[in-house]
Amino acid sequence: MKDDLISSYIDDELSLDEKIHFVETVHEKTSFKTTTVDLLNQEKWIRGDVTYRVPSVILKKKRWFAVALWRPVGIFTAGLVTALLLIFLVVPEQDKVMLTNHRFVLYQPDVSRVEISGSFLGWEAVPMKKSGTSGYWEVVLQVPAGEHRLCYILEGSRRIADPTIPIREKDDFGGENSILAINMNT
Repeated sequence: MKDDLISSYIDDELSLDEKIHFVETVHEKTSFKTTTVDLLNQEKWIRGDVTYRVPSVILKKKRWFAVALWRPVGIFTAGLVTALLLIFLVVPEQDKVMLTNHRFVLYQPDVSRVEISGSFLGWEAVPMKKSGTSGYWEVVLQVPAGEHRLCYILEGSRRIADPTIPIREKDDFGGENSILAINMNT
C-alpha cells in the first residue's frame, strides 16, 4: 500500500483528501519519507532530458558515425539511382539482334546420327531429327542476320558441307564449311 500511495502521488492521481493523508504520512514516518524522496528523485531523473545523462564521448562517436557512414551511404545510393535512371532513360537502346527461323535439311539415308555445327551456334553440335523413313534429317534453328559458316557432322565424326549451299571455304581440319548468308531485309 505504501508503494501504491507514492506511485499515485508521483503520477498525480490523488484527490485533495488523499494528498493531505499522504503529506501527513510522510511527516510521521521517516522511512516513508525517505522512500518517497528517493522515488521522486528517480522520477525526476527519468523525466529529465536524456542528453544530460549521455556522456559527451558517446555523443561525439554517434555524430561521427552518422557523418562518416550514413552520409556517404546516402550519397552513394543517390548516385547509383541517378546512374541507373540515366542508363535506362537517356542512353539510346542498343540494336537488338534479330533472329530468323531457318530450316536445315540434309539427305543422308545410310547414317544413324546427324548433327549441325556452325558459327551461329558457337560451333556446338546440335542434333538433327530424322524426317520419316525417307533418309532426310532436319532441324529448325534461330539464326541472326549475317554471314555464317556451318557443316554437318555424320555419326559423330565425319564432317561435310551443306550440299544445297554452293559457297564454301576450307576449314582448319582439312574439310569444307558452307557459308550461309542471312538477310533480314528480304
